[in-house]
Amino acid sequence: MQSKFITFEGGEGTGKSTQSHLLADYLRDQGITVTITREPGGTEGAELIRALLVSGTTGRWSPLSEVLLLNAARLDHWQKVILPALNAGKWVICDRFTDSTIAYQGYGHGADLTFIKTLNQQLFSSHIPDLTFVFDLDPVIGIKRSLQRHTSENRFENMQLEFHNRMRQGYLEIARENPDRCRIIDATGTVSEIQKLTIKEVAKFIIS
Repeated sequence: MQSKFITFEGGEGTGKSTQSHLLADYLRDQGITVTITREPGGTEGAELIRALLVSGTTGRWSPLSEVLLLNAARLDHWQKVILPALNAGKWVICDRFTDSTIAYQGYGHGADLTFIKTLNQQLFSSHIPDLTFVFDLDPVIGIKRSLQRHTSENRFENMQLEFHNRMRQGYLEIARENPDRCRIIDATGTVSEIQKLTIKEVAKFIIS
């Protein structure tokens, strides 16, 4: 079976990480070889950059610095994990990818969208995701959920609500601009309800 690249996107506390792992388990039960990974992170070097981005004070980095750090982590992740897995015929499930930078740093922080999209095109255009789930949720609910985890990875959760609202609208705009690739998921549903929705979409690849 041909490799597939599936990404999970959304704001803080939307449940996308849980669903990405549930989907990986489902696919493995179907006999499909799956690589599941995340961003920022996925490699030793990228995980070090992740620690710089998701912890510390909210003003630790400028929007452009975040864009550059994220793309440095992403390129390492792309070259060492994602692309080799796809080339080997594996399915790749990634918790966040290029859409996150567009939504967070572009729409949320106001970094130049053209610059971000140009980087995406130049660095990662050889294998765009086959399917992207965009988990949509009121940021007030999502942030509350996320902070209940009580981890030090709370830099973005601590940003102003206005940032999260802009980021949410950015994700919805990305989905509108890419209807063939993106599926908006109402993240207020139960874990079981959402899992059924993701499996239904992915099953189309399996039976085609």
